[in-house]
Amino acid sequence: MTEVGNRHPHGTPCWVSLLARGVEATQEFYGHLFGWEFHPGPSSLGTYVRATLDGKSVAGIGELPRDRHLPHAWTTYFAADDADKTAELVRGCGGTVGVGPLDADDAGRLAIALDPLGAVFGIWQAVRHRGIETSGEPGSPVWNELVTRESSMVAAFYSLVFGFETQHIVSTDFDYLTLQLDGRPVGGIHGVGQGLPRDRGAHWMAYFEVADTDAAARQVVQLGGSVLRAPRDSAYGRVATVTDPEGAVFTLIRTEPLPA
Repeated sequence: MTEVGNRHPHGTPCWVSLLARGVEATQEFYGHLFGWEFHPGPSSLGTYVRATLDGKSVAGIGELPRDRHLPHAWTTYFAADDADKTAELVRGCGGTVGVGPLDADDAGRLAIALDPLGAVFGIWQAVRHRGIETSGEPGSPVWNELVTRESSMVAAFYSLVFGFETQHIVSTDFDYLTLQLDGRPVGGIHGVGQGLPRDRGAHWMAYFEVADTDAAARQVVQLGGSVLRAPRDSAYGRVATVTDPEGAVFTLIRTEPLPA
């Protein structure tokens, strides 16, 4: 197989993917909400489509196997120079590899893993499909955040596996740190202690850019989804936590422009 150029650097969150029971209905929901168009993806793992904005890949939707009790949730994938070696590191650092590593046709090689506190994430070694091709536009993924009990221990795991540096947000009542590559923040870890949702446990949250958070949250409801946390202002923009009609949780954000 010919390897793709311009890979995302090792450790970069490079893709978000969703397993759904009703792929067509899920496409309709996200197509209306984010303006996505859909194209066939790798077929070796079952029904799968790539979502695009202006022809650029932003996310994937696959069919949830009916014989498996898997969560309907967005999964964040991290770029890996070598999926097999990264999977071995996951095991060696206290995580679990649940699926793979295995080839997704000629698109790349993947594995699905769990960190030591149970959060699911993906590993992606790009071949013909490099991952997300645009970010910052409405409808594109712009941030990935791990919601877990406590940040420091699990941050050490991700740093060992992917080579992250960490930067803590100094606060007496807010447990948060950013994961950085070459001095650039690429993701966050939010320790919420006993505030961790019992029905989901530790999990990665995908953030999607929108032009208007309040309008997008209203549209979610109109399309059959629900709002878990109403639109609110944050240090990084106006956010809302929502679900699609099958219950997959994600965050809408209208990011604040960086100061000049």
